[in-house]
Amino acid sequence: MQKNKPDIFDRLMHLPGLRVFEPFYKKQKDVLLYIFFGGLTTLVSIGSFALMNTALHQNEHIANVVSWICAVTFAYVTNRIWVFQSEAKGKAIVGEVLSFFGGRLATLGLEELMLLVFVTWMHLNGLFIKILAQFVVLVLNYFISKIVVFRKKKK
Repeated sequence: MQKNKPDIFDRLMHLPGLRVFEPFYKKQKDVLLYIFFGGLTTLVSIGSFALMNTALHQNEHIANVVSWICAVTFAYVTNRIWVFQSEAKGKAIVGEVLSFFGGRLATLGLEELMLLVFVTWMHLNGLFIKILAQFVVLVLNYFISKIVVFRKKKK
């Protein structure tokens, strides 16, 4: 994505009534878009978890892995295109994908640990703990993406 070409979110900020927010949006664009797409990623994760665990009666750990695959794939695409506007090409994309999925794998481990402790051992509600874990994971994933995966190379 070209840096100079306005994306759909930049064009939305030019609409009457939203222009007042444009300076704040420009300053905090990556955080705001990360929150927006993080919210959508969370819906993908929770929705697929609920489908697998509640509707299909799968174990919470199996349901969590399936929801993780769905959510991380969605998150990579949206983060690459809109949030961090990655310009990686060729072999650099492979490294980007591996570090993105690797970071997400680390936070999956934390999420699985939370499910193990609070659902399996303490018998708390699986969906409630899943939602709580998503907030923790969302914050950690932002910092991993910003600092490690999509960091801007100095020219």
